[in-house]
Amino acid sequence: MTRLDSGTATAGTRASVRRATSRDAPANPRATLALTSAATAVALMTYTAPMVTLPETAAALHTPLSAQAWLLNGTPLGLAALLLVAGSLADDYGRRRLFLAGTLALGLTTAAGAFTTSTWQFTLARIAQGAACAALLASSLGLIVHAFPSPRGRLHATAMWGAFVSGGIAAGPLLAGALPNWRVGYGVLGAAALLVAALGTRALAESRAPRGGRPDVLGALTFGLALVSLVAALTLGRDGWLRAPVGLLLAAAVLLVAAFVAVERRTGTPMIDLGLLRHGRFLASSAGGLFTGLAVIGMFSFLPALLQQTLRLSPLSTAWLLLLWSGLSFAVALQVKHLAGRIAPRGQLALGFALHTIAVVTMLGAIGSGSWARLLPGLIVGGVGSGLLNGALPLLAVESVPRERAAMGSGAQQTFRYIGSCAGVALTIALATSSGDLARGTNIALLVSAGLAVVGAASVLTLRDRG
Repeated sequence: MTRLDSGTATAGTRASVRRATSRDAPANPRATLALTSAATAVALMTYTAPMVTLPETAAALHTPLSAQAWLLNGTPLGLAALLLVAGSLADDYGRRRLFLAGTLALGLTTAAGAFTTSTWQFTLARIAQGAACAALLASSLGLIVHAFPSPRGRLHATAMWGAFVSGGIAAGPLLAGALPNWRVGYGVLGAAALLVAALGTRALAESRAPRGGRPDVLGALTFGLALVSLVAALTLGRDGWLRAPVGLLLAAAVLLVAAFVAVERRTGTPMIDLGLLRHGRFLASSAGGLFTGLAVIGMFSFLPALLQQTLRLSPLSTAWLLLLWSGLSFAVALQVKHLAGRIAPRGQLALGFALHTIAVVTMLGAIGSGSWARLLPGLIVGGVGSGLLNGALPLLAVESVPRERAAMGSGAQQTFRYIGSCAGVALTIALATSSGDLARGTNIALLVSAGLAVVGAASVLTLRDRG
């Protein structure tokens, strides 16, 4: 089957889309938006809950400092490895079907995580949670695009969905910090995911855009192994970047990425249409996701653990402090739709990165000061910047690909986001703990985060179509 090279469907693809659409039941827009947003919030709550319980979880599982990155990186690793294939499967075999399967799996794997007794068991449970999140997140935007076909409706719906990304980030640490221990938190989140799955069986309508052919299993395998190699190298690099295992893992990651590209060029139903890499919007969406993970998620994922270790804050106090950042992010993301007529999504992303740069620069010296109040300006400015990023990214993701490939576009952007998150968390922990002085190491990590945000802003503004 001919690929989508120029962002428009071939005649055969358009015909298959029309046949698929004629079989699809009409969507209930309000129910679709409510359920996809609720599931997204639960997924992000699961993702962020360990931020404030990391010291407690590490102590319970006897996890050494050098391995704590795996406790945070399990879910983003599963997400990044499977988002692309999940997006393609959702478009080909049914977005509702994959959404419900992912939400059900999230409930079961999250509940299972509460019963783990070792670092490797917890990490495997988190990877499984990430795989489940990949299925529901990639299919969510595809369901929304089907339910809201008009540009105005899609703008409202994607902004609302992006706000619930921020809402889940805000609520996860607060819930985890308020409950008696991290195991109870996982049980509650697992039950919430199962409830959404049950509600979705009646309220959601199926939609798809089948291409024919088989799932890209070899592409998923090579991409997933490449990501595991990269994250392992970044995690082990904390104990010495010039050691042979680190170099071998980085080399393996490069070779596996090359193999993935070769596979995608040859298969008839690729996880990602490489022709899209010539389009500026798709490149900007991917770069926006990547640098959001590297600069923003990487820094704020480990910051709560730093606050507990240096300022002796309790998990609940840390969660309330972090709520200033994540709560503002939620509020701003809700309002992003009103900026669409004045600032294009790319401009919103650049502004978000610029505000994050200012935020982390103002935090320099805060960890060593002994006062949490020194963080307040940075948390406020950073929250506004994060809200702009979370509100603009989903709209740019679905606009950067043909409408019938919305789930694939969503999966691609979020894949880069969680690749960046995996690398960003590992890099932040390595920088913050490398010198033996957490205050000095945190300052280095903050400066690196600021530099990455500057590169992100430049990328989303300058990437253009290539011939």
